[in-house]
Amino acid sequence: MDKLLIVMLFLQVLLTSGVMVLMGRRRFAAARNKEFHYNAFRTMDLAGANERVITASRNFDNQFQMPMLFFFAVLLILQQQQADLVYVCIAGLFVAMRALHAFVHVTSNQVRARFNLFLASCVVLWVLWLRLVVGLWW
Repeated sequence: MDKLLIVMLFLQVLLTSGVMVLMGRRRFAAARNKEFHYNAFRTMDLAGANERVITASRNFDNQFQMPMLFFFAVLLILQQQQADLVYVCIAGLFVAMRALHAFVHVTSNQVRARFNLFLASCVVLWVLWLRLVVGLWW
């Protein structure tokens, strides 16, 4: 089960990397289209950038928020030798929710759908942590 949990970590890294590539492509395309000057990258002042640039940038930032708690939880699960199929399923569900959230954020950006996916991923993460903490004592 350890290897499957590590695969879940890798999938989250892959998601973050994919959003990073998308963000870079959108930023450079906007700069090429003269939506802002290349010098804006010095201070990351992207004033004037279109919504697609901003949403990709915000989503990339999102990948370093709640997912960091996911990484820590999985590392603790591995360190405590607690890995099992339930943890793998919970981790997979978290990554799937994050991928869906990212997809909605960088495409249609429907706020209600995006928020619901974010909240669902948080609930899944809380379940992961709760099981970890309870499992350490029982």
